[in-house]
Amino acid sequence: MKVLLTRPEGRNQLMAEALTQRNVSYFITPLLNVQPTSNLDANQIDLLLNRADIIIFISTNAVAFATQAIDNQWPTSAQYFAVGDATYAALKQLGIDAQKAPEDCQQTEGLLTLPSLADVTDKQIIIVRGQGGREDLATELINRGAQLSYWEVYKRGCPTLDSTTLCQQWQSFGINTIIITSGEILDNLVKTVPKELFAWLQTCHIIVPSPRVFEKAKAYGLVHVSNATAANTNAMLAALSLN
Repeated sequence: MKVLLTRPEGRNQLMAEALTQRNVSYFITPLLNVQPTSNLDANQIDLLLNRADIIIFISTNAVAFATQAIDNQWPTSAQYFAVGDATYAALKQLGIDAQKAPEDCQQTEGLLTLPSLADVTDKQIIIVRGQGGREDLATELINRGAQLSYWEVYKRGCPTLDSTTLCQQWQSFGINTIIITSGEILDNLVKTVPKELFAWLQTCHIIVPSPRVFEKAKAYGLVHVSNATAANTNAMLAALSLN
């Protein structure tokens, strides 16, 4: 097994260390970059946070960029929620006690099963996320009676890559397994691989983090796809039968 790690720059270390401990070879190529941005100005942010009952973080990037923007001055009266383990851990490092989605469904669907989000009538909820995220969580919370706002604190992009040279490097290295931790990374992978090499990509084992990304991979024509049910290191190792 030779594994391609594709998270953004600086986000592959834990998985790389875990694979090294298991004597599994890997190659790192970030297929997503993130940059800070904001759909709100400073006054709007202050107003939003001061009236927030619930603040939900979609990712570790959401935690990091939002914290930078307000110098870690989070309101003490709000309830905090994290979609997954990594996001929960990022909040914990800041001293924020959050609730998280269940271990068996670390996605927005899992978050919605929490009893504390069952009745949110007239609650002021902020979803902290990147630009252009999914609407499912917001839609359901609004259906449950919430007053909802987005604070979009980063934007995603695809790094500039020499596709042909890069794919040749992957093949020469012997890549046969690719870890994908988001739909955007999957999109960028498919865009990066030239059409004449797509047959090679179809021979690879693709590990994805959720049913949604699984269905997207299948729609792209990828054949050997496994759903790890979460994007964290332990879930990915389990999907690789390396835990």
